[in-house]
Amino acid sequence: MAGLVEDSPLALVAGSVVVTVCAVKVNVSKNIGSKPLKNGRKDRKSEIRVSSVLGLISGFLLLMFFVSPFMLEEGSVPELSGRANAIDYMNEDSWGNDEHSENGKLGHNQSSHGGSFSWSELNPMFGFVYAFGDINCHQKHDRSWTINENQMPVCTRDVGIFLGFFMGCIFFRLRGLNRWTVRDSFLSVFDDDSIKSVYIADSRMRLMFLFLALGIIPMAIDGFTQLLTDYESTNGVRVITGFMAGFVLGWFVCSALSSKPDLFDSPSSVVLPADSRLALIDQPDL
Repeated sequence: MAGLVEDSPLALVAGSVVVTVCAVKVNVSKNIGSKPLKNGRKDRKSEIRVSSVLGLISGFLLLMFFVSPFMLEEGSVPELSGRANAIDYMNEDSWGNDEHSENGKLGHNQSSHGGSFSWSELNPMFGFVYAFGDINCHQKHDRSWTINENQMPVCTRDVGIFLGFFMGCIFFRLRGLNRWTVRDSFLSVFDDDSIKSVYIADSRMRLMFLFLALGIIPMAIDGFTQLLTDYESTNGVRVITGFMAGFVLGWFVCSALSSKPDLFDSPSSVVLPADSRLALIDQPDL
């Protein structure tokens, strides 16, 4: 899989289109009716709305990461190398356009990598996308793809993160339910019978953190090992680890924003696996 995405974003684009089309064609009307859902409610409009909004935002940015370099004049975006969480290429006097050392950990001699670059001079839409990448990503050219001889606004790991976040939103949109608490909403994507033992053992918080760890830790290991040692990752590995982290984050954020107790009459009205029930414990007066 890493080999498929190592040198080109085409595999990601094709895969994203296929998954998105399949998700859009899913008939969500079956989730809205008189028959109660497995959480005890009669519809999941709120869950669909939350995940759709987050999916649209992340999907739009992801799409623009590819469209922007494709629509710009060929070769108009040179090789970049900036700093994460900093503005480096706003105008010709910005930090990224200076003559930095080629051997340094940050930046390079921009004049030797295609000349200066200023996203403030681009079309406002494309300028916004490159500004977003400038502020949030280091934009190192050796860790980024090029389209139409233009470097993309973000590195391959960020492409993977946004793709994963988008897919995580789609995943929750298709299967997620509001179950009052974040942990129960997060686990609602699974069939109740398959996680019955988790509820009997009251291990649902641990299971949620396990999934989050499995998604985020590989990216953390790959990134920090690269930062602290001579190890150099590959674009394929960066995309995959970024995708894993983005997927669980999209799934988690949708779960958190969809957990709305006010849509239930009481905690006991929330249907959970293994006949579990939620209850509010009164705190003694201090």
